Amino acid sequence: MVLLTHVLACLFGIGSWVAINGMWVELPLIVPSLPEKWVLPSYLTVIIQLANIGPLFITLMHRFKPGALDERPVIYTIVTVGIVATFLLAFLWRHTLVVGGALHSVALLSLSFLLSVVDCTSSVTFLPFMMRLQPQYLTSYFIGEGLSGLIPALVALIQGVGMVQCKNATAYPNASMENSTWGSSGDLVAHYQPANFSAQVFFLFLSVMMVVCLGAFLMLNHYPAVVKVRKCESYLEDGINKKKADVSISLQNSNPEQKPMLDITDETVKEPCSSFGKGTYSRAEVVFIFVVLAWVNALTNAVLPSVQSYSCLPYGNQAYHLATTMAAVANPVACFIAMFVPNRSLILMAILTVTGTGFGAYIMAMAALSPCPLLVHDDIGAALVVITWVVFVLSLSYVKVIIGVILRDEGHSALVWCGAVVQLGSMLGAMSMFPLVSVYGLFKSGDPCNTKCPK
Repeated sequence: MVLLTHVLACLFGIGSWVAINGMWVELPLIVPSLPEKWVLPSYLTVIIQLANIGPLFITLMHRFKPGALDERPVIYTIVTVGIVATFLLAFLWRHTLVVGGALHSVALLSLSFLLSVVDCTSSVTFLPFMMRLQPQYLTSYFIGEGLSGLIPALVALIQGVGMVQCKNATAYPNASMENSTWGSSGDLVAHYQPANFSAQVFFLFLSVMMVVCLGAFLMLNHYPAVVKVRKCESYLEDGINKKKADVSISLQNSNPEQKPMLDITDETVKEPCSSFGKGTYSRAEVVFIFVVLAWVNALTNAVLPSVQSYSCLPYGNQAYHLATTMAAVANPVACFIAMFVPNRSLILMAILTVTGTGFGAYIMAMAALSPCPLLVHDDIGAALVVITWVVFVLSLSYVKVIIGVILRDEGHSALVWCGAVVQLGSMLGAMSMFPLVSVYGLFKSGDPCNTKCPK
């Protein structure tokens, strides 16, 4: 039964971000068929940030009306919306309408907004719901959250998204511009291979994943063994609270002569370090934890992903796909390690944050040097950028788990604020990178077949 609960928590976590992660990995296939072309990712970035209205509403409700909002009906609602939106996306993603005198993918953009609301709101509802289970199941949830990025990436690799071959241009004089890009020299043409299955099948797969998430949530709510675990935990918490109340009463009724006889080192009479959660951490430590949480999510969810193609593609398409896939694998691996090596050390959290930031700085430097980064002609350059991406994601993903375990121990409201800070960090990261990438064009892309870099 314990194993089953771990599996259900993992499947529940997969539904947290699988829809938007799936949308991003499918972009190389659908962009050539849509009127926005490669401006579409910029639109999606803005849409995802607008969707933070969902987490904002949930956070304000918990702040001003604590206990008034039950996250379970919200989860049922958003997961159902996710199922319907991904299903409709499979059939409507090509549909366009004239807006402002130009064609736009209104159906895709509208459904993408709904999916963004679903996934963003999951950050402030899924985690608090996990408070109803025992602490060890939170790590399984984080593994599932990591798989929400890995699974769509693997399916996209099987689909063949973004695969390109450089062929002689004279051999394809009538090549369609939809599937190829002519180089500046005219000698070679980048010919994009057709996918093994359509975007419609991919979006239907995402809809099935959301159905699996809903099924896991239903079982976590109503499966007898899981309900029993929740009742036992609630009973234990009530017993602990009663014991604390009895100790408090005995302290109030005791005579001054009796008070020195009490062991002041007992945790039941220890003064809380702050008013946050259970008062385990001081105010400065709480601020440090949330600053690190925002910083880590800004890097992993927005800043570095926005330049991933610039940092990897100069080394070749194989390096790009390896970096994307292996980095996606690193996330659940970090959660899996945390399951057997749990840690709450703030010092370790700081060391891993600095380490991950250092590797992220290398990635950003290679993106800034695009299309001619360091060691671009050597295999060691490609291997180095792949390894850097893996270590970057691995270290910072472990930091996320450390913070999740810490805040889980601090109570329900701490996990609500955890989700809110995750979204805040991601939003700030996206807002800072959008003008640099899409407006000012500080990062340069190269032709996959004709870019010449000095050796």
